[in-house]
Amino acid sequence: MLKVVIFSGAGMSAESGISTFRDAGGLWENYRIEEVATPNAFRQNPVLVQRFYNDRRKQIIETEPNSAHVLIADLESKFSVTVITQNIDDLHERAGSSSVVHLHGNIRYGKSSGPNPEKKYYRLKGWEITTEDRCDEGYPLRPHVVWFGEEVPMLERAAEIIQTADYLIVIGTSLNVYPAAGLIHAAPKHCQKIIIDPHVDTLNLPSDFYAIKEIASTGLKRWIKENE
Repeated sequence: MLKVVIFSGAGMSAESGISTFRDAGGLWENYRIEEVATPNAFRQNPVLVQRFYNDRRKQIIETEPNSAHVLIADLESKFSVTVITQNIDDLHERAGSSSVVHLHGNIRYGKSSGPNPEKKYYRLKGWEITTEDRCDEGYPLRPHVVWFGEEVPMLERAAEIIQTADYLIVIGTSLNVYPAAGLIHAAPKHCQKIIIDPHVDTLNLPSDFYAIKEIASTGLKRWIKENE
């Protein structure tokens, strides 16, 4: 069975109404990175950081997967499909995708803020982590997200997956966030590389990418129809 690897970013979930970080009206217009998305921010103002991610988590819980998420899940009937996502939501899983790698974490989980590198993850029952919530070792819980300045623990695993791809479909990412953006270079020579993004003209892409200038749902429908 041919292997399809989906590499998704914020544009993938935008059709579900989840705010992107970098576009006009995005989340970073209201917050500075240093305030909510670094380990130092959590140490200095854990109340603000928890409130920021609690609000994001509540929004995600109230949001439904869009048709693009469902189309990707449906691809499993014809292909071996793995999703590698930069998104911290769980919409791919809720749409039915069975193999999802979260590069930057999954906001539906918390993890210890302690020094132990072997982190234990805690599935959250609701949308809120309070400053009183603790891990089994007694350290405050923090969102399961990769903050700026932190290593991306799933990066090597993601590169290994992309190295096996027959099709690499990049959807809704600006390819500006490193080291994740560099993953596209792990695709093997025989791999067919596709990018779906309404702003594809502004991206700096290798010449071997087939560009579809569409939002995620219509772009995926077009690719699927072309490969029936």
